[in-house]
Amino acid sequence: MTTDGEVRRGRRRGAGREAKRARAAAGGISQAYIKRKIPYYEILNAEGLEIIEYNADTILEEIGIDFRDDAEALELWRAAGADVQGERVRFPRGLCRKLVQDSAPAIFTQHARNPANSVLIGGDNTVMVPAYGPPFVHDLDKGRRYATIEDFQNFVKLAYMSKSLHHSGGTVCEPVDLPVNKRHFDMIYAHMRYSDKPFMGSVTAPERAEDTVAMARILFGDDFIDPETGQEKTVVVNLINANSPMTFDETMLGAAKVYARANQACVISPFILAGAMSPVTVAGTAAQILAEALAGMAFVQLIRPGAPVVFGTFASSISMQSGAPTFGSPEPAQVMYIAASLARRLGVPFRSGGGLCASKLPDAQAAYESANTLQAAAMAGVNFMLHTAGWLEGGLAMGYEKFMMDADQASMLSVFLGGVDMSENGQAMDALREVGPGNHFLGCAHTQANFESAFWRSEISDNNSFEQWQSEGSLDAAQRANIRWKSALSSYEAPAIDIAVDEALQEYIKVRKAAFADANY
Repeated sequence: MTTDGEVRRGRRRGAGREAKRARAAAGGISQAYIKRKIPYYEILNAEGLEIIEYNADTILEEIGIDFRDDAEALELWRAAGADVQGERVRFPRGLCRKLVQDSAPAIFTQHARNPANSVLIGGDNTVMVPAYGPPFVHDLDKGRRYATIEDFQNFVKLAYMSKSLHHSGGTVCEPVDLPVNKRHFDMIYAHMRYSDKPFMGSVTAPERAEDTVAMARILFGDDFIDPETGQEKTVVVNLINANSPMTFDETMLGAAKVYARANQACVISPFILAGAMSPVTVAGTAAQILAEALAGMAFVQLIRPGAPVVFGTFASSISMQSGAPTFGSPEPAQVMYIAASLARRLGVPFRSGGGLCASKLPDAQAAYESANTLQAAAMAGVNFMLHTAGWLEGGLAMGYEKFMMDADQASMLSVFLGGVDMSENGQAMDALREVGPGNHFLGCAHTQANFESAFWRSEISDNNSFEQWQSEGSLDAAQRANIRWKSALSSYEAPAIDIAVDEALQEYIKVRKAAFADANY
């Protein structure tokens, strides 16, 4: 005969197993990337999106795109049937779309040196990536200052240790203590040595892109080639910005060609401050973004059909009073929602979003502007969320405290995008039967089995009483984040790497650096 106690213990064990599965599904356990389980938020219907697409094709056909200082690019377009006049390329209606849809993959894997950290980019997947490009760093102790290679390494380590960031990123900050023409070696090596998550390559000159590919071949060795296809695995993602409006320059084109030929991914991103680099309207900006992105992605397919591309956009607005960029405002969010829908209709992955703000400090302005952008990116369906963590001052500064606060919010988005748990554990009928009317759920078996993962919990926010908060030093969120990044770096342990591979990387860097003089350009 089964006793009531045995029944309760059996329910508790069953609830515990269900709770563990639910915790993993909800993102409570570190995952290589987020598998989205909620619908996308669409702000335009099919008719509206078709108008944007028609207008983008009109831009490509009537106005055209400049491909500057790249004779090879112009000849490729001429051979593909485009009208090339000087550096201006005009495209027959539908040509760019056909080139992309005929060969660009809808989803691709970016392989990490630790296979457990490889990410799937596209589809219903979301990859959270640190901020990119700031020349300055900021923390509460030293304030704002130029970034160094030590800062760069620190942010690589923090991203590696973060459960909510799936990617090591690229130029997480500019190490200005190193020569411009050689710092890419140290940055790429930092990603390879201090993390085993996927990373981004150098795009500031074609030869720096070539160095990135060469170092990737050393890092991955024989595993760089997929034995099933005989092709190079995609191990690097790279940011190729359009020089908006409607221009690609020789630097970006040169880097794109290097990466495409090696089957490495190119994120084709129009960089737009609406009102200065695009029209002041949402629909006009969206059409320009689509035109520029289509031209760039189609160009990559001309170089190598099937090379992975990502439809990217960085779109913000400017203050019409001062001309300064603004963040967290409604119009850029609308542009992002539209661009995400356009990318899905085109059948390619989408990049945008992040914790964008104009604030100089990790303060309330930084929090609400970043939250507005992060939430919109999550709802829009961004696949590759660049600038997720660390962004301050319109991208001029990488903040240590801001990094920790943004990563905390990224973990919340992971749970949100995981959707609603509709398993037996999620339905909680056992708990409702056990507790019944007029009682509480604190001590029931279901609560006891799920209490560790019942709700998302911030690692930064303080939810204690005023008296307890006061007794612990009356710290604000930035001060708590300051403690957390220092603690994280003090406990950092580098991932293992084959000694021979590490030595080969260092030897490559040594030989290449010795081959040319230092320069700050």
